[in-house]
Amino acid sequence: MHCEKYAAGQCHSCQWLTLTPEQQVIEKQSQLQALLPAIDISLFQPPATGPLMAFRNKAKMVVSGSVEKPILGIVGRDGQGVDLTDCPLYPDAFSDVFSAIIPFIARAGLTPYNIERKRGELKYLLLTQSHYSGKFMLRFVLRSEKKIEQLKKALPWLQEQLPLLAVITANIQPVHMAILEGEDEIFLTEQRTLREEFNQVPLFIRPQGFFQTNPIVAAKLYQTAREWVKALDIDSLWDLFCGVGGFGLHCAEKDTHLTGIEISAPAIASAQQSADELGLKHVEFKALDSTRFATANQDIPQLILVNPPRRGIGKELCDFLSHVQPEYILYSSCNAQTMAQDLQLLAGYQVCKVQLFDLFPHTAHFEVLTLLKRIVQ
Repeated sequence: MHCEKYAAGQCHSCQWLTLTPEQQVIEKQSQLQALLPAIDISLFQPPATGPLMAFRNKAKMVVSGSVEKPILGIVGRDGQGVDLTDCPLYPDAFSDVFSAIIPFIARAGLTPYNIERKRGELKYLLLTQSHYSGKFMLRFVLRSEKKIEQLKKALPWLQEQLPLLAVITANIQPVHMAILEGEDEIFLTEQRTLREEFNQVPLFIRPQGFFQTNPIVAAKLYQTAREWVKALDIDSLWDLFCGVGGFGLHCAEKDTHLTGIEISAPAIASAQQSADELGLKHVEFKALDSTRFATANQDIPQLILVNPPRRGIGKELCDFLSHVQPEYILYSSCNAQTMAQDLQLLAGYQVCKVQLFDLFPHTAHFEVLTLLKRIVQ
C-alpha cells in the first residue's frame, strides 16, 4: 500500500508499511508462536486476513488549523496539523463526509481547539460507518457546551449534504489533555444507535462503546468462535467483557443459557437489543465488573468466554477459573503478550486451538482466539 503521508514522514501510524503483506502476517505469526512456546505447532490454525486498504469503519480525527481552514487528521511532531482525509485505510465514502464537514465547521462557528493557547472549541471528529447499511455516526468532541445551539442550527445543512448521517452527537471533553472523549454525550438526532450486522447477527454501535474497527476480519473472528463453540455441544456459557455481545450472541443457540457481563451500561443496552431481535429467551446481559461477577458466583457454566481489554484478565480471574474449572475457556485477545501471561496462570487446562486474526494490517497489532479444555485427571 502506498501512502503519501508515510512517504513524506508525516504519519507513521502504519509502522509496517515497508513490509509486504505476506511478511507482515509471517512476522505476526512468529511473534504469537514465540509467546506460546509450549503449544504444539499443529494447534496453530492458518491466520485469517482481510483487505489491506479501505477496511477501517472508524476515523478519529484531531481538528486543527482555523475555523475557515480546518485540518482533519493528526498533529505532527512540529505541532502542525497533518491532513489525513485521504488516508487509504478509509473507504471512499469517508471522503464525501470529510468534504462536507470542512465547510460545515465554518458554518457552525466551531473554532478548532489550539493546544498551546488552550483556546477553541472543536477538539476531535469521530466518524463511524456501518459496513451493513453504509450509514454513519458522527460525533463532535467539544471543549464545552457553548457552541451546542449554533451546532444545532447549522445541522440541517449538513444532513442535507449527507443523508447517510444517521446518528450525530456532541461529546463534551473539557480537560486540557490528550483524552479522546468525555463522559457527557448530547444526542443531536433522534436515532441513537448505528445498526451493524455480522453473519446475520445484528449488533448496535453506540457512542462511547467499543466496536471492532475492521468489520470484514471481525466477522471472521466471530464466525470462527461460533464454529468452535458449536462443535463442543454446550448449553451454558458466560461472555465476560462482552462489549455489545458479539461473541456471546454468535455462540448462543436458541436453548443456550447465556450471561453477558460488561462494565459499560450503553454496551449492555446494545447487547440486549440484539438478543431481543434474535429472539433468544435464555439470555441476560448485566452492566457489572466481569471479575467481580465471576468470583461472586458458584453456578459455573460449561464454557466461559473472555474478551478482555489489552491488560488481559489478570491473576484474580485466572485463579478463580483454575479453581472452579469450567469445561472450556474461549479467550479472545487484542494483546497476545498479556494473554500468554494469563495462560501461564490458568492451571489444569490444555490448548486445543489458536488462531491469529489480522485486524490491524500494516501494524504490529493483531487479535488472537484460543480455545482451552479442562484436563481430565
